[in-house]
Amino acid sequence: MLLDALDSQLVLVDYQERLMPAIFEGPAVLANARRLAQVAQLLDVPVWGTEQNPSRLGPNDAALRALCQRTLAKMHFSAAEEGLSEWLRPPARPQGGNARSLPRHLQKQREQAPQEGRASIVIAGCEAHVCLLQTALDLLEDEFEVWVVTDACGSRTERSRDAAFDRLAGAGAELVTTEMVAFEWLRGCEHPAFKDVLALVK
Repeated sequence: MLLDALDSQLVLVDYQERLMPAIFEGPAVLANARRLAQVAQLLDVPVWGTEQNPSRLGPNDAALRALCQRTLAKMHFSAAEEGLSEWLRPPARPQGGNARSLPRHLQKQREQAPQEGRASIVIAGCEAHVCLLQTALDLLEDEFEVWVVTDACGSRTERSRDAAFDRLAGAGAELVTTEMVAFEWLRGCEHPAFKDVLALVK
């Protein structure tokens, strides 16, 4: 099963100015998050950010924040507790006409179709064992497909980060890397954005 850019959304969790200096391998984690957001922008993949208690921890990295369509300020560790799922799956648009006038099999298809058609959530962030983990687990519970970008995730300690990855994999999340995401979104070297994406990941 490969990622599809047309079915994907990117969520970047809590890359905050006051938090990042404490994160294990923080500069590399942040660089990969920026790369992911730039690739997403090139390929028209929606990008969302979150910030944990920004009045205490400050805003997200400015360059990363600028690449997000919207940024959710939150006090819960899980962004899904504060409305992220509604951003990712907005309310269904009202249907024109009377839906009951459709044949029954078409009514059923319409009810079951994922809203907006972007059910694959590519997610990365800090801290991996707290806000990233809780957000990702809640998104799985909300029946999204969750893809965790491991080289763009961080915690203060390597052990905490790796424990989060073990738990997420056990819960059904796919573990990927920044380059896996980029090249699966592209699918081939004939994609019009291939050279631009290649320049970002190299």
